[in-house]
Amino acid sequence: MRVTARIESLGAFPWNIELTTPFSIATGAQALAANVYVKLRLINGTVGLGEAAPFPAVNGETQEATLVALGTLMPLAIERPITEWRTIAQEAAELCGPAKSALCAFESALLDAFCKHTRTSLWAWAGGSERCLYTDITIPTGSPEAARQAAHQATLQGFTTLKIKVGAIHESPLQNDLERIRATLQVAPTADLILDGNAALSIDDAVEMIRQLGPLRAQVRVFEQPTARDDLDGLRAVQERTQIPVAADESAGSVRDVERIAREQAAAIINVKIMKSGVLEAQRMITAAKRLGLGLMVGGMVESDLAMGVSACLAAGMGGFDWVDLDTPLFMKHAPTRGGVLRSGNRIEIDPSCIGHGVRLV
Repeated sequence: MRVTARIESLGAFPWNIELTTPFSIATGAQALAANVYVKLRLINGTVGLGEAAPFPAVNGETQEATLVALGTLMPLAIERPITEWRTIAQEAAELCGPAKSALCAFESALLDAFCKHTRTSLWAWAGGSERCLYTDITIPTGSPEAARQAAHQATLQGFTTLKIKVGAIHESPLQNDLERIRATLQVAPTADLILDGNAALSIDDAVEMIRQLGPLRAQVRVFEQPTARDDLDGLRAVQERTQIPVAADESAGSVRDVERIAREQAAAIINVKIMKSGVLEAQRMITAAKRLGLGLMVGGMVESDLAMGVSACLAAGMGGFDWVDLDTPLFMKHAPTRGGVLRSGNRIEIDPSCIGHGVRLV
């Protein structure tokens, strides 16, 4: 009779990852990814890994607070059978409360250990639907010249979809963003664009931005979270007035949010991020979005391929994602992980032979 392995230990450790350039959005920037990694060990020696990527400018979470939140989960996990992972995860969600990046890291490590224990890949556990994803790459806030250089480099690397962060504080924010978009399209004239306001724009500014683009507006395929998190009326107004699909990001952190967005017809697309909901709630959000006829995008905070590998397994495993934004490992100066996903330009390929998510730390 097979003996069920129990959880022997749970550790959470600071993980500071240097970036090649600050990752800047409308509400702030990160020059260093101050993340946390989690190591969960079973009594048979199996190890599950997870990553938390708190981004204070987005969710107010910090590395220090994430470590504290993870510390509260240790008594919950120790000596529990790994086969009770779902119950353990539910209890962890109640304890973590708003500390979603901590919950994400814990659930990732828990699922990694469970899949390794059962000799299953996380991709297969999620459904095994698709082997490959094609990601965009982000052009952070900044100057038109910086946007031009980033777009040029992206096209050389094979990226066909560019996400341009807009809405940053500037002397003339609207004109600066328009110049950045035009500079991008000068060197990437056939690129599909996603404009991402990170909840920083007014309705009128978002609409005016699209209006002033003139014929170039045809290349804006998605307008992501132009207005404030709680302003669903604003999201809907931008979508109606521009006729460009709006993706809800900051507004969509749970199944309840997805259902409300669908009910109020506030957005056409849901951006699913395990770092803002946890892994299991993200899985439920995907199921709900499909049921309600909403499009799907997968994204993240400033994460390595440890967290983004989990997201890739979930998105490719469940399938149906038209928009993929899993690019932040490309902003890291030295790759801190190996295995799990294979990147080539904009292509992310899942290795189905991996057990768990397959990602290991360098």
